[in-house]
Amino acid sequence: MKNASHQIQAQKAHPHTDQKGSSLRLVAWETTRNCNLSCMHCRASATHGPHSGELDTQASYRLLDQIAQIGTPIIILTGGEPLLRPDIFDIAEYGTNKGLRMVMAPNGTLITEATAKRLAAVGIQRVSVSLDGATKQSHDRFRGVEGAFEGAIRGIEWIKNAGIEFQVNTTITKTNLDEIPKIQALAVKLGAVAHHIFLLVPTGRGKYIVDQEITAEEYEHTLNWFYDQREKTPLQLKATCAPHYYRILRQRAKEDGKSVTFKTHGMDAFTRGCLGGTGFCFISHRGVVQPCGFLNVNCGDVTQTSFVDIWQGSDVFLSLRDFNRLKGKCGPCEFRKVCGGCRARAFEATGDYMAQEPLCSYQPIV
Repeated sequence: MKNASHQIQAQKAHPHTDQKGSSLRLVAWETTRNCNLSCMHCRASATHGPHSGELDTQASYRLLDQIAQIGTPIIILTGGEPLLRPDIFDIAEYGTNKGLRMVMAPNGTLITEATAKRLAAVGIQRVSVSLDGATKQSHDRFRGVEGAFEGAIRGIEWIKNAGIEFQVNTTITKTNLDEIPKIQALAVKLGAVAHHIFLLVPTGRGKYIVDQEITAEEYEHTLNWFYDQREKTPLQLKATCAPHYYRILRQRAKEDGKSVTFKTHGMDAFTRGCLGGTGFCFISHRGVVQPCGFLNVNCGDVTQTSFVDIWQGSDVFLSLRDFNRLKGKCGPCEFRKVCGGCRARAFEATGDYMAQEPLCSYQPIV
């Protein structure tokens, strides 16, 4: 799965939104769990299907109708591999016609000239392709299939030729930490508009490589390096599943004598770290709504309850929107409204999604 989580484009998500007034900015929809790769970190443990219970075409249309009742968020069509779903173009076109911003997170290997042209025709506005290594050897090892790197590069070229903008996503682990600068340079060379980094959350197959999760110190160093790239690269940069970045951004800006505004820091000035349940949610292949793809907590089922009611009334979502409920050192932290800690990591470590972020080295000023 392209870590849906997979935020395809940075969005304004006011850090003080809460309760029913929370604004839906982004939805990652696991349209299928079927996949042609076997990535070591996959949240969904996606495999070759078929998988039972996936929302059919008409149910998919109803879901998009309900989402459109709330607003016009970005809809990330993800998986698994979304291009393995036969009706994915129909779904994309339906969403486009509803006024939703439709984007897609394929792995790139199945994109052909014809596929890319069709994606453009149905209104896909951006495609994300993950590159988790700067070379064939490292990427293929991470993705579990020989030829994944060459397939991704080939797919990217077709996407560019079709006039669709694309971004590169990278999941950071110990195995590729030293390659991140090279991957970013490759993204520039390929013509990407953005580079989004994701910090490993040990769920799905990711639990089996938990020893590859970087340390809190490496986390801090990497995010500071990422901040430094803002003035050095033409790429839009976004840190995902890395909420500490939005603390670091403000700390570094203060050191530089700057205020964090749109003029100085772009969309990063308006978003926050963990968006799960506040401006973002995930919908599984069977229609189960979660705060994010990594936080396996059932907030409602769209086959039984309207998405509108789930988004506005889920007890889990309402808890996540009340930052005063955060526990441990996250509770009194002066950055809780702009960071929030990774709720999925907290849940995996403690069983409590409101517990403190386990990979944070910062000590709040209390």
